[in-house]
Amino acid sequence: MDKKTIIGLILVILSFLVGVLVSKLYQPIDKSMTIYSHAMQDYKNEEYQNAYYLYSKIGFFSKLKPYAIYHQATCAKALGDKKSEMKQYQLLFNNYNKTILSVRARYLAAQMLIDENPQLAKKYFEFIVKNYPNSEYAIASQYYIGVLNLNKYSSENIFPLSKKKEIESCFRNYLEKAPQGRLALNVITNWLTIDKPINKDDYLLMANTYYLYEDYENAKKILAKTDLAESWVLDVKNSFALKNYQRVRYLVEHGIQNYSQSTSNKDIYDVINIYLQISNSKTSDINHLYNISPQKGKDYIWAKKCEVTPDSSQLSCYKQLYLNYPNSDYGALALSNIFMDKVQTKDYVNAEKIGKDILNKFSNTVLAPKVMFWLGKVAEYRNDYKNYMSYYISTINKYPDTYYAYRSYIAMKHYKTPVLNVELLDKPVEYPYKNISKNDIIFKLVELRDYEILELITDDDFIRSWIYYQKGDYSHSMLLARDAMEKLNPKPEKSDFRWRLVYPINYYDEVKKYTNSPELILSIIREESYFNPSAISSVGARGLMQLMPSTAQEFAGVNSEDLFKPELNIKTGTEYYLSLRSMLGGNDISAVAAYNGGIGSINKWLSKYKYIDMDEFVEQIPYPETQNYVKKVFRTYWNYIRIYTF
Repeated sequence: MDKKTIIGLILVILSFLVGVLVSKLYQPIDKSMTIYSHAMQDYKNEEYQNAYYLYSKIGFFSKLKPYAIYHQATCAKALGDKKSEMKQYQLLFNNYNKTILSVRARYLAAQMLIDENPQLAKKYFEFIVKNYPNSEYAIASQYYIGVLNLNKYSSENIFPLSKKKEIESCFRNYLEKAPQGRLALNVITNWLTIDKPINKDDYLLMANTYYLYEDYENAKKILAKTDLAESWVLDVKNSFALKNYQRVRYLVEHGIQNYSQSTSNKDIYDVINIYLQISNSKTSDINHLYNISPQKGKDYIWAKKCEVTPDSSQLSCYKQLYLNYPNSDYGALALSNIFMDKVQTKDYVNAEKIGKDILNKFSNTVLAPKVMFWLGKVAEYRNDYKNYMSYYISTINKYPDTYYAYRSYIAMKHYKTPVLNVELLDKPVEYPYKNISKNDIIFKLVELRDYEILELITDDDFIRSWIYYQKGDYSHSMLLARDAMEKLNPKPEKSDFRWRLVYPINYYDEVKKYTNSPELILSIIREESYFNPSAISSVGARGLMQLMPSTAQEFAGVNSEDLFKPELNIKTGTEYYLSLRSMLGGNDISAVAAYNGGIGSINKWLSKYKYIDMDEFVEQIPYPETQNYVKKVFRTYWNYIRIYTF
């Protein structure tokens, strides 16, 4: 073979090797996506060896590579191959340390090393605490650092005090940040083994964890070692859980009198509510609490007093509340009650003055949409067309997703019934953000439906809600999106995909089989069970429409276990609702109230109270739970209408 031929052969071989290398490093995204998708399918089919191999074929420079490496580790774990699992974790955090998964990989690797190489495990945990201090992995790493130190020094002759303090600091950090965390009870168990006095504040952390885990007896034992000035609120809650009502009364009275000034408003409200739950004479006990309270919480106590005051004296109670606490939240509540009294007694001139005063002073409170709507009603009662339209339009524009926006729309259109003749458009739940680039790695993971990775790399609650929805966990999805939406101000446009997660139209096709107003029944389902067909309430109501077994048996001959069948539950619940509606003259507002409060109560209220229209009736429903239920159901109904029709 001559020199020229040899050189040619070498060039061919080099060209082949370069081609192989390039194909390994630079891989078209479409090819990466195809390989990744097949690997996911193999993993789903428990063909872990094949999945591991396919994930390894993702190009080194592919954006999908770090996620493929993580999946290789999970495949190795499923196969029991610890060596390969560790290798993939280390590859991930050493070579792709800027990806979000790198911290998780280091954390999982550290956990694997706790027994065989505790020194390296501790090094990994410390790296996480130092470089990712605000992550959930840092919190858990603190625990493991404490345990590793405890294991090391408890087996030696000398256990330095400085190390004991360091271990305590690790455990304290965990309980402060994750009192109900997966490792919280282990923290307490290990902490109590340290031969060193524990301070009262640390005992309080332990007691709080026991309480959150519903271990009330251990919480009681630990609370005995705390400072009562700091622990009295938790002691009230724990004693109530243990049904030690005598201690509850003592703690609330003693705490209100001596410690309320250094206690948060929320905690004060909580203990007052517990105190009143066990009260045999609410008026007397409220007066007693008010008299012994130094200052903080007095406005709340007075508001509770007004709640139990007879109707004939209630207005006077609210007037005194406002005069004494004009700038507090409960002063605002009092003024709104005075405003509504002026509306109901047709003193429209003073109602308008008070309503405007509320909007000026308390424009950012939850009372604002209610007052703005009722100012519109007052103007309408006075035939002031220009102003009432202005108030209704403002309510819809400023508070678009509220019950009062719905009532404003009904009033503007002069509709005689609360249920509109509409049908929801088929708008499926989609990824919550429209403006996502097709080149974005998130978009690729969405296309691949790799929900495991998406859930690990995002802290966006709407994305997490969408993931739960894709998995069929509709209840968790809706609640997560609902809470996330409540935090947004201003709210997004109704066309925003996030609204569909807050108000999904699950079971809409099933509901349409049994009623001409499926949107309202859908709203009842959302508020009753959050679309959880297995839901059981504290009183035993079951399924999507939360039917009591006795009601279902008596009304339709359906046994309790069958109430967990979605379509049967919907059929029975819808027929029951329609029967209530029929007995109440076809009035949907009364029927919704009866679904919650019982038809007997509704008939009594309908005959007892004076009202011009159903808006006034709803505001007078004396049971807060039922009044709020009506408003929640019709708020949901309104949002279905505006999201899926307008």
